[in-house]
Amino acid sequence: MNITIQKNPNPGTLPPANQLGFGNYFTDHMFLMDYSREKGWHDPRIVPYGPLTLSPASAVLHYGSEVFEGMKAYRSPENKILLFRPWENMARLNKSCARVGLPELNPEDALDAIRQLVELDRDWVPSAEGTSLYIRPFVFAADAKLGLHTIEEAIFAVILSPVGSYFKDGLQPVSIMVETEDVRAVRGGTGEAKCGGNYAASLRAGDRAASLGFSQVLWLDGIEQKYVEEGGAMNIMFKIDGKVVTPMLNGSILRGITRRSCIELMQHWGMEVEERRIALDEVIEAAKAGTLEEAWCVGTAAVVSPIGELYHKGTSYVINNNQIGELERKLYDELTGIQWGKRPDTFGWVDVVC
Repeated sequence: MNITIQKNPNPGTLPPANQLGFGNYFTDHMFLMDYSREKGWHDPRIVPYGPLTLSPASAVLHYGSEVFEGMKAYRSPENKILLFRPWENMARLNKSCARVGLPELNPEDALDAIRQLVELDRDWVPSAEGTSLYIRPFVFAADAKLGLHTIEEAIFAVILSPVGSYFKDGLQPVSIMVETEDVRAVRGGTGEAKCGGNYAASLRAGDRAASLGFSQVLWLDGIEQKYVEEGGAMNIMFKIDGKVVTPMLNGSILRGITRRSCIELMQHWGMEVEERRIALDEVIEAAKAGTLEEAWCVGTAAVVSPIGELYHKGTSYVINNNQIGELERKLYDELTGIQWGKRPDTFGWVDVVC
């Protein structure tokens, strides 16, 4: 793909690591590419980071026709810039596009665009412990007409943001509240797609949980509100009586790449991992019996987020004495070690950009 590059005449500088936070700063450049039914995807370009010009009638503003991905670039001890399983993100992006009626991308071209953008802004990839360059590819409908219709115009964009730890306290156990009013998604809906509407639907419950002092919510299935699905905006796992269980992919749960990596790592270590329906009652009974040894969320942003407390209908259940579990720590260390190029990549997960 022939990408034109317009360099930013006023480049910025990478802020100090202790000021980064998550998603607060953006690099000098962004990638854009247009789609029309007549031309297909065309005009791939890297331009200075800045505002986009959209018609107030753009379909994305009225019908939420948008999907996105979350990835990271890491600086290795040898000063190489690495991506982690980026082809998986491109495949999932296309699945999301298909679900909401957006045009799919050539995954090789999309990944090539990301590589070129990251290489151009490589000075923005931080090197301090726990930091990385967050990559946000997204696709949205740009048709400037009202009325629900097949998407005829779209934009593929990629922006970059140097980030620190997703949680301000780093790898520390968090408290979560079981959500019993709202639901995130249902099978056959858009739960499996990474689209903005899923996250918008989660905000009210997240605000309720935060007002009560909890970091995030535990989502239950949207039909019976009986089975565990996700933790906040991440997949969730439990270690119960020596065995790891995680909700099976059923069409309403995101196909997490960190989730998949954790499962493959644990299986490689000879551990038994079950992907199945998990009733909330089973989790609570295990907590009461003392067999709920560890519980954690997994995702690109946080990698591994241990759960130290589960709250449901007025009762709190403390997990592993509100301490980081041995398996949680092992998964975090191994995954981040591979991602940052500090441990051997025996699975072929790392993609070297430059």
